[in-house]
Amino acid sequence: MSSFRIDGGRLIDRNDVRSFTFNGAKLSGFGGDTVASALLANGKQLVGRSFKYHRPRGILSAGAAEPNALLTIGRDGRRDPNTRATMAELFDGLEARSQNCWPNVDFDIGAVNGLLGPFLGAGFYYKTFMWPAAFWEKVYEPIIRKAAGLGRASYDPDPAYYEKCWAHCDLLVIGAGPSGLAAALTAGRSGARVIIADEGAQLGGGMLAEGGMIGDKPADVTLADIVGELHALPNVEIKKRTTVFGAYDDQVFGAVERVQKHLAESAINPHRAMERLWRIVAKHTILATGSEERPIVFGGNDRPGVMMAGAMRTYLNAYGVAPGKRVALFANNNQAYQTAIDLEARGIEIAAIIDPRTCPNIPYEGKARHIAGAMVRDTAGRKGLKSITVRHDDGRDEVIGVDALAVSGGYSPIVHLACHRGAKPVWSDQHAGFLPPGTTDGMTPAGAVTGLVGIAACFDAGAKAAVAALDGLGFTAQGASLAGVAEADERGQHTFALWSVPSSKGKAFVDYQNDVTAGDINLAMREGYDHVELAKRYTTNGMATDQGKTSNVNAIGILAENKGVSPGEIGTTTFRPFYTPVSFGALVGASKGFDFQPVRKSPLHGWATGNGARFVETGLWYRSSWFPKDGETFWRDSVDREVLNVRTNVGICDVSTLGKIEIFGADAAEFLNRVYCNAFLKLPVGKARYGIMLREDGFVYDDGTTSCLAENHYFMTTTTALAAGVLTHLEFCAQVLWPELDVRMASATDQWAQMAVAGPKSRDVLSQIIDDDISNEAFPFLAAREVSMFGGRLRGRLFRISFSGELAFEIAVPAGYGDSVADAIMVAGKEHGIAPYGTEALGVMRIEKGHVTHAEINGTVTPADLGMGRMVSTKKDDFIGQVMNLRDGLVDPSRPALVGIKPKSPSDKFATGSHILNVGDEVSLENDQGYVTSMCHSPSLGHAIGLALIKGGPDRYGDEVVIWNGLAGSAVTGIICNPAFVDPENEKLHA
Repeated sequence: MSSFRIDGGRLIDRNDVRSFTFNGAKLSGFGGDTVASALLANGKQLVGRSFKYHRPRGILSAGAAEPNALLTIGRDGRRDPNTRATMAELFDGLEARSQNCWPNVDFDIGAVNGLLGPFLGAGFYYKTFMWPAAFWEKVYEPIIRKAAGLGRASYDPDPAYYEKCWAHCDLLVIGAGPSGLAAALTAGRSGARVIIADEGAQLGGGMLAEGGMIGDKPADVTLADIVGELHALPNVEIKKRTTVFGAYDDQVFGAVERVQKHLAESAINPHRAMERLWRIVAKHTILATGSEERPIVFGGNDRPGVMMAGAMRTYLNAYGVAPGKRVALFANNNQAYQTAIDLEARGIEIAAIIDPRTCPNIPYEGKARHIAGAMVRDTAGRKGLKSITVRHDDGRDEVIGVDALAVSGGYSPIVHLACHRGAKPVWSDQHAGFLPPGTTDGMTPAGAVTGLVGIAACFDAGAKAAVAALDGLGFTAQGASLAGVAEADERGQHTFALWSVPSSKGKAFVDYQNDVTAGDINLAMREGYDHVELAKRYTTNGMATDQGKTSNVNAIGILAENKGVSPGEIGTTTFRPFYTPVSFGALVGASKGFDFQPVRKSPLHGWATGNGARFVETGLWYRSSWFPKDGETFWRDSVDREVLNVRTNVGICDVSTLGKIEIFGADAAEFLNRVYCNAFLKLPVGKARYGIMLREDGFVYDDGTTSCLAENHYFMTTTTALAAGVLTHLEFCAQVLWPELDVRMASATDQWAQMAVAGPKSRDVLSQIIDDDISNEAFPFLAAREVSMFGGRLRGRLFRISFSGELAFEIAVPAGYGDSVADAIMVAGKEHGIAPYGTEALGVMRIEKGHVTHAEINGTVTPADLGMGRMVSTKKDDFIGQVMNLRDGLVDPSRPALVGIKPKSPSDKFATGSHILNVGDEVSLENDQGYVTSMCHSPSLGHAIGLALIKGGPDRYGDEVVIWNGLAGSAVTGIICNPAFVDPENEKLHA
């Protein structure tokens, strides 16, 4: 293939010369060029190597479906691997490099894989890397990891800025070809709010490749008139360079706009987004995505110089690039003949037109030789096309010298977005393709995506679809029309279904990007993988970055032919977002660096900072971890002091990050009774209760307390980590499982500043600021009610609950009063030795007391495993997890259960995650008795302690075991004991 620049090219500006490099070579193009058109104009046909066989590959298409021309563009932090050269716009100074080749694209050592082709067929990786077993880590895995991937991501930070936005409209038009333009113009004239989005740099779609007349005007003038009117309509928003990549529930669409990707680095505005992720909400949508031209599977169909006929026409008319000096056309449909007509009109020799149809109704009167009933079975040429081998209908072969071959196997409607929400495409024998379902869920397909052919027919269909959609939205509209066009052009409706050439010689590729051949599809069938989803995964067809845009239908057709059924019976694989790859930058948006995720600060964050807190990230929260004092150089010095102070005096801890949910309704008690495994139906007003939630599978999901503050009003606390998850779970239960219950809920986590005041002197401190009687008789353990504070100046909520095991209270006040109340408590407690304590000290005290967190509630434990089996109600009719909790495996007495663990020698230490072995047992999975879930140094006891899940659990109190840490290479003797190391009789709680 010897492509070159010729006159013309409606999209390029020859006065705007742009320099760029390709694999280090300096080249030039024009403004308006894509990287692909500029490479072709410079005679660069070999642009890459295939993934598996490292075969030479050239440019196949002119749009988003390109499987071959994947380049790395840019450098340093702006380096983008796997960029489709057909979609990348040329800018001055652009640097492009080929991928998947070494040392270079012209001489690639990896091409030796081609010699190993007989051993690298479909599924070879399932069969090859199983033996010898010792080779996996030392040989196979390193080789596979080195070979994996098609590009190299940059390790440098991306300096670009990205953002996310919402948009709303009456009508969303996806695609700006003839049908999309007609729909947008019709809707815009009606006064409706319209968004029209197209992935291209220019509106027009297939009209950009037209070189003749549309009606009584040149095609480019007609297009300019339409686009000009759309720009003039204030209610129409035009989004060029915007790919709608996904259709989601409630008429929400995801789209990514390439805002500055087409600009040179010197022209980039650092304060403007590089890419913008849109979430578009539309009342109705017109799907005008058009169709994708299909290749034909034949021997050597991947050789540089073989190109889609429509792409060849686009490069010719839109970019002024001739594909070669002597071109052949291999097509099974009438529409492709327009490529030959346009090439001849520009002085390009057409060596032959090969058509597998024996009696085609051909709209062609040119000079080219026409060979009916024939097929191309092979190509020749090392790194570019030199000739093709044609098999005639009488069985003889003919070699024809050409440097370019245009191929068209028909058209596949781009139905992806119509199927993202679960709808299935419908096979059409007439169109030899899958069509989208009709108008469903607020989406109307129009134009080529429905199988229509011709600009006039598609334009008319788009206008009619818009009129119907607008009528449903309450707008009166008159369909737009093309001036001078009397009737729709029906050219090209006759397509002969041809998936692969049966007499192919050599490798005939179905999936160019993953090197899947027709032989691979046939092998998959012979080995039993004849279902379309199985064949996809066994062969990897359609699993590359192009997601099978040029290969899937051919693969389905080959499967259908082999099984003797219609492609409709084979069906398609599942359509899922994204339609084309979306950068991580666009998905992340502004959430990078410090802003990678939101920072949640407790209402008491300022108070904690003022008291010298050191903070730890707990999910999104910044929680005060410990409060060092002068002279304390190690974190445990502070933690030990804080623990001992709480045990002997009094401490204050910020617990505002606990999830808080207000629950109301006449059926609120019944609702709680069903979501907790223990009883809540008769919880009296003014009392709190510890509750355990199970998942449907019977395992513990979360725990916390729920207080009854008034009739039909409850206040639930959850763990910090699962605050959002529990609320979502409750909403699901209320809306889906039991919609008949009168219950409502709202998150109140950020509305309350909540602090624990714990220690034997806690009541003395709080009595100075709380007006109500909080004696043990008036406010016993698990009491909960609203209280008056500071002589009636503030109302708060007081709970007699304790996570530390000490006499303790939790007081909640409106968030804005948090700092002031905490300061007042510090003042009141000064004479009692009060000191703030953080989550580290809280963690130590909960281990000393044997209380569990999600270190123990790890998704695999039941209440019985945690020593709380008696809490599970046997009297309730129903609660979540009730049945599954009774499975044999979950009531097995040998299940790991919660125990305490301590070293036999107080000087020994061990770590969380250490495994438990019986004394004398060898280290093995079979001998594993459990593991340490939590561990700390106990300042109250003076040695290390921990909690563990061990087989046999409480029945093994007093047993000596080995605490084994394989990572540290240590093993110490431990003793299994009661998990309540401090105050096992709970005397302090009730003081």
